[in-house]
Amino acid sequence: MRRRLINSTLAVVLVVIAVFGVSLVIVETRTIQTGAQESVASEAVRLVGIVESRLGSGEKITPEILSEQITAKRYARIKVPGKAPIEIGKRPSGDVIESEARGDRGESVTVQESRSMVSSEIGRTLLVILAVALLAIVAAVILAVRQGRRLTAPLTDLAETAERLGSGDPRPRHRRYGVQELDRVADVLDASAERIARMLTAERRLAADASHQLRTPLTALSMRLEEITLTDDPETVKEEATIALAQVERLTDVVQRLLTNSRDPRSGSAVAFDLDEVVKQQIEEWRPAYRSAGRAIVRSGKKGLRAVGTPGAVAQVMATLIENSLMHGDGTVALRTRVTGNQAVVEVTDAGPGVPPDLGSRVFERTVSGRNSTGLGLAVARDLAEADGGRLELLQQHPPVFALFLAREAGPAEE
Repeated sequence: MRRRLINSTLAVVLVVIAVFGVSLVIVETRTIQTGAQESVASEAVRLVGIVESRLGSGEKITPEILSEQITAKRYARIKVPGKAPIEIGKRPSGDVIESEARGDRGESVTVQESRSMVSSEIGRTLLVILAVALLAIVAAVILAVRQGRRLTAPLTDLAETAERLGSGDPRPRHRRYGVQELDRVADVLDASAERIARMLTAERRLAADASHQLRTPLTALSMRLEEITLTDDPETVKEEATIALAQVERLTDVVQRLLTNSRDPRSGSAVAFDLDEVVKQQIEEWRPAYRSAGRAIVRSGKKGLRAVGTPGAVAQVMATLIENSLMHGDGTVALRTRVTGNQAVVEVTDAGPGVPPDLGSRVFERTVSGRNSTGLGLAVARDLAEADGGRLELLQQHPPVFALFLAREAGPAEE
């Protein structure tokens, strides 16, 4: 493209020089020739006037006096009646420009100039025109090269940006080039890069959330299946299988919720549900793990509460809080339900060291953890709670008290 731009610019400049240069040469040549002819004629008239004036005053007419009145390198022949002709300068050879003037007393003056002098002046003028043309060509080449760089460098840069996008590097470059069309392309590429970056971030976030949120249900499910394989009691097998099926349903709900949130975090599927059932389910699922750790999990507070939300998402939020207490807390874990205003609240607390002071305001941020964990659990739990209009808060750092606030539905089941 750069070569084409240079060639096209040179072609335009050469055409302009050819059209106007030739016309200028013709005009200047004629002007110089006409000017030389007029100059010779004017000098002849001037010399006639001098001769006539001196004759009238009775002064002498000598070559020495008249030679001072004629232009150098010109030849003049003065004829006065009754006197010998007077010659000034050297008669030119070859082609000449000649002019003759006559006075009232019969005198005549002939002035000649070699046409080679005119040709020399025409040659100098042509050299000036040629130099200007060459300068114009050089300037055109420089401008064409600069313009070519100005246009091709951005195109190369945009091609590199597109290649980076294709290779999986979605970082926008935010470069502009001062050319409206190229800047428009750059805007589109940057916007595409930002969209791709958001999509990749959402995909990575979904993968991280899914791996973190599915780990606990799968672990609990595997424990139930191990219980089934280790017992021969049909009632125990039936009970464990029922719990395992419930866990599978909750696992399916968790997966669906993660997929829904990845597309639109605001899209909820909240329904009215019995909060006691979810609390009871979580305590039953986690009691074996706490028993194995030599700890206990209990519940207290108001019963018969009905909340508005997604049961699977609420169960997953509680599971995250209970698992955190198991991993990072100590002593008995207590789940307490209460009512505040038009909200149902589930508080989870333990006797552990709690949340470090420097992490209190950042505990729900992703990748923030005080125990070398992934830092995703509380962040995902908060997203799940907010998706149905609830919220998850840290009410107290030591001992730790996490509270899940849900919209409350008053009903006859309340005690």
